[in-house]
Amino acid sequence: MAKKKNDDGRKIITSHRRARHDYQIGETFEAGIVLLGTEVKSLRDGHASLKEAFVAIEKGEAWLLGSHIREYSHGNINNHAPRRKRKLLLHAHEIHKIQQRVTQKGFSAIPMTLYFRGGKAKLEFGLGKGKKLHDKRQSEKAKAAKRDMRDAI
Repeated sequence: MAKKKNDDGRKIITSHRRARHDYQIGETFEAGIVLLGTEVKSLRDGHASLKEAFVAIEKGEAWLLGSHIREYSHGNINNHAPRRKRKLLLHAHEIHKIQQRVTQKGFSAIPMTLYFRGGKAKLEFGLGKGKKLHDKRQSEKAKAAKRDMRDAI
């Protein structure tokens, strides 16, 4: 089952928890996803993963690649392929902005959360740069210091 609704009406299906750990996320976007019927049913059961997924721009369209939505258990021979590429629904100016940033050195479009809002499947992804090992250590030290200060108060 998908998780409970948040305060903003989102019913979270899955999230890529290491995205903010491995990348410095700057700007975030929300996109609709073109899905098949069995994919939606599988998502409602909570069977999806964004661990190896990324967003790519091809021929002026945004695509979600590498995501895994398990086949629907009660599907028939017309069940979907688990790792097929899925089209993202964005405005043209957003696609252009994402394409400009991704072509810059080191930037990537990383999917962070897959959820339902108002009965429609949405994907939240961010533009960011990959962190180096020393950056990860530095952010861990800052997080630990912040936690120690909060505990001291």
